[in-house]
Amino acid sequence: MSILVNLRVKNVIIDDDDLAVEIMDGRTIKAPLAWFPHLFNASKQQLNNWQICGGGYGIHWEEIDEDISVEGLLRGAISPDYKKTITTN
Repeated sequence: MSILVNLRVKNVIIDDDDLAVEIMDGRTIKAPLAWFPHLFNASKQQLNNWQICGGGYGIHWEEIDEDISVEGLLRGAISPDYKKTITTN
């Protein structure tokens, strides 16, 4: 089995502070919601309306136009919108 196959999304769990993505190899990747302003400012209903995309390697929120990849999470990549919010505040 390829290592990349194991990096596919299994489940997404979102609480008040964090985004947690369970991947097929058994790991859970966790990142602060604040890194993703569209998620941080979304309603619970919007947050729970996610879909696996990109052949299983990403997550998409249609209503709030947000896409996050497993690879990006593993690299610690934050949303470009996060940089905009910290420079304007």
